[in-house]
Amino acid sequence: MEHHVYFWLKEERNNADDRALFEKGIAELCQSANIESSHWGVSAETAERPVTDHSFTYALSLTFSSLADHNRYQDEDEIHDAFVTAFKDWWEKALVMDVA
Repeated sequence: MEHHVYFWLKEERNNADDRALFEKGIAELCQSANIESSHWGVSAETAERPVTDHSFTYALSLTFSSLADHNRYQDEDEIHDAFVTAFKDWWEKALVMDVA
């Protein structure tokens, strides 16, 4: 299964120093043993179209071998918990989309 998360950082956190810390946090999050593969980045510089949304600050895409691995990541993973605790006040909005 795939787990996609889009983050909109608060304006006061959207600066070079804080972005570097957030990126370090995402890189550490991706080290979770529950994750099969990961990719993260910023909005691509694709053409503006009615169906595209370039407004997010960061996107995170995680792949899990099973729903059980995803659930362990959400409910029991210390790395995930540490990331959320450290950064939950940094984003204005987070949007999650899970794909089976």
